Amino acid sequence: MERGAGAKLLPLLLLLRATGFTCAQADGRNGYTAVIEVTSGGPWGDWAWPEMCPDGFFASGFSLKVEPSQGIPGDDTALNGIRLHCARGNVLGNTHVVESQSGSWGEWSEPLWCRGGAYLVAFSLRVEAPTTLGDNTAANNVRFRCSDGEELQGPGLSWGDFGDWSDHCPKGACGLQTKIQGPRGLGDDTALNDARLFCCRS
Repeated sequence: MERGAGAKLLPLLLLLRATGFTCAQADGRNGYTAVIEVTSGGPWGDWAWPEMCPDGFFASGFSLKVEPSQGIPGDDTALNGIRLHCARGNVLGNTHVVESQSGSWGEWSEPLWCRGGAYLVAFSLRVEAPTTLGDNTAANNVRFRCSDGEELQGPGLSWGDFGDWSDHCPKGACGLQTKIQGPRGLGDDTALNDARLFCCRS
């Protein structure tokens, strides 16, 4: 599948300004130059802090925190969190897990991995469109494209549709930022609404 026309590549500086990072902090993290995003994310919540792979590591796998369907009259939140599993080369035993903020509900899945030392380079979110009369869930699932062209789809839920693919990182993703709606008490919870990935220098 080709990259969607609506997806865009953001300068890192804009992201860092939005989240309180300074240019000096970015330079100290060794060359994270741009962020990829999608246009289909949910409208609720706030952007949390970015989390980065260690220097020299790239994201080669991911896992999801998913709340199963709660039935009627339960309050569904579906996708609650994303973790990137960072590796150096083709040595899966030498890995590091990064996670931006996650929602309060659900369990973590087993990781899915790119093959043969490939890295995650693009993503697409499955998002349920907002409704005024029903139970909103926002993001339900995510799929990633590996640098060898393989596509990996997470074990999320099936409400909503997958949107356009993000642009591609030149080499691989090495960081993550999530947009999370916090618990709303008796209100309608949606948890994870959107995500961005950091691109590393090749």
